[in-house]
Amino acid sequence: MTSILIKDTTREQREQIVRESLGDEYDVACGYESTGINYQLYIDGIKELRELNMETNCGFEVAHPEERKSGCNMI
Repeated sequence: MTSILIKDTTREQREQIVRESLGDEYDVACGYESTGINYQLYIDGIKELRELNMETNCGFEVAHPEERKSGCNMI
């Protein structure tokens, strides 16, 4: 598997990575509405996918502590 880190990809590659992960039925701009993750931050080289996923998981953990599987530093 090749690296998907911002430093190892171009903007076009990052956009393609997001498109492939969301599937053809999603527009990249709509990813945030359907998944709760603002993938545009990754495409623009601002945040890594790992960071976006961690932030989203943390938000879920805070909102639903009864379903917490791991700790969250943002509580």
